[in-house]
Amino acid sequence: MHAVPTLAAIALASITLPLTVTGPAVALSDMAADLGSSVAAAQWVQNAYGVTFAACLLAAGGLADRFGRRRVLLSGLMVFCLMSVVCTVASSMLLIDIARAVQGIGAAGVLTSGAAILAASFQGPARAQAFGVLGGSFGCGLALGPLTAGALVSAGSWRAVFFVNVVIGLVVLALARFIPESRNPAATKVDWGGAATFSGSLGLLALTFVEGPESGWVTLPTLGALAGSVALMAAFAVVELRVAHPMFDLSLFRRPTFIVVVCQPFTITFGFVVLLVYLPPYFQGAGGHSATEAGALLLPLTVPVFLVPLVAGRIAAKVPLRVMLAASSTLIAAGSLWLMTLRPDSSWAELAGPLLVFGIGVGSAFGVMDNAAVSVAPVERAGMASGIFNTMRITGESVAIAGAAALLASLTLRDLNDRAPALSGNARALAGEATQGRIEGALDAVPADRREFALDAAAHGLTSAMHTVFLVLAVLALLGAITTYAVIRDRELDDSASTDPQQGKEPQ
Repeated sequence: MHAVPTLAAIALASITLPLTVTGPAVALSDMAADLGSSVAAAQWVQNAYGVTFAACLLAAGGLADRFGRRRVLLSGLMVFCLMSVVCTVASSMLLIDIARAVQGIGAAGVLTSGAAILAASFQGPARAQAFGVLGGSFGCGLALGPLTAGALVSAGSWRAVFFVNVVIGLVVLALARFIPESRNPAATKVDWGGAATFSGSLGLLALTFVEGPESGWVTLPTLGALAGSVALMAAFAVVELRVAHPMFDLSLFRRPTFIVVVCQPFTITFGFVVLLVYLPPYFQGAGGHSATEAGALLLPLTVPVFLVPLVAGRIAAKVPLRVMLAASSTLIAAGSLWLMTLRPDSSWAELAGPLLVFGIGVGSAFGVMDNAAVSVAPVERAGMASGIFNTMRITGESVAIAGAAALLASLTLRDLNDRAPALSGNARALAGEATQGRIEGALDAVPADRREFALDAAAHGLTSAMHTVFLVLAVLALLGAITTYAVIRDRELDDSASTDPQQGKEPQ
């Protein structure tokens, strides 16, 4: 009776999560210019959200299992929407960065509890179809994000990019009364020590990537942040081994299939989020396109991620999961290698092929990854399994966003120093601004007679850096394909999926 509105509410809520990653990526250039932001402060618009999102997923999963998945979903959604309002009206980049950090906490509650609700509400083929819809929702947000944000920015308001989430959130709240409550009766207290050490480690790791290109990789701030990240991660491991009810249920890691499934995001979404976040600024800065045009150029990448998950669940019922996920990673590797033909003046037709191959690879995985993650664990621990899986996914995305920014800026700077030594005094600023699509803004400090040369040099350096990143992504995806095919055993997923469907449910 409540299946349709439950699925509709979670699907709509899930759309907002990728929207709030891809939308600001397109709007960041205009946002930073309007608020007079530095390169580092602008980077935290993405990093602050990603770090708290990833860091809070496991705690959110534990809270959902103990106190109720519907309750955590609604609480997370309200926090998410409130912070979207703050971003809409903010007058400084610092306030937006703080709001984005809190918004990530709300997003963690939405994502983890939503997946757990589906796992408790649907079984068998219906569950596969429900998670196919969930994957399609993520794809819809990813597909609509760049184009919608581009249109809103071009219409004159980057603030509207954040307000869209509020509108969708209000619709979800209206549907939420139909969602049945469920929880794990055996759930105990939340592992706050693990949450604190894990969150701190991720935050310092992101700080390392932000400070590296700005102050240097061997300076005290950068090395101190890296050392702190390693120390806190070691402390997290110690805490997890000593507490009675850790965030990571180590028994789940006895199955190699579970390990590979929860690590899939590093080969599937790692590269995808790099393209979503850094191709739009590239199109705008190096290519000279408007925000709307930059969003349109990404359609061959994003549309398949919306459409393919809708049929991926049906395909997965006939094709072994390891074959499907390995094929997805192989397509991503092929698309990454093909993207090494990217140039500042590349046309839509030239980009369509590699982006389409990449998008089909991501979309086919999106339709089955979430279901695989919760199916390999007993349903009463669906919240924890979903939390572990999504922690790996969002951690991978956070590391990818921060790491790619650092790598792009460093490689662009090196190319500028090699090809244009006359610009050495402006090279660091040019490299940093180029990664965010603001090459023109960095030219103000360059002598007038060298500005055209500096523009061409920065565009060339960034293009070369993008090619290197694409090669790294191709190698990573190929390694993922080989590992997935060799390790995953579909029988383990089938066994877990047959768990008593009434476990973990609360009578209504």
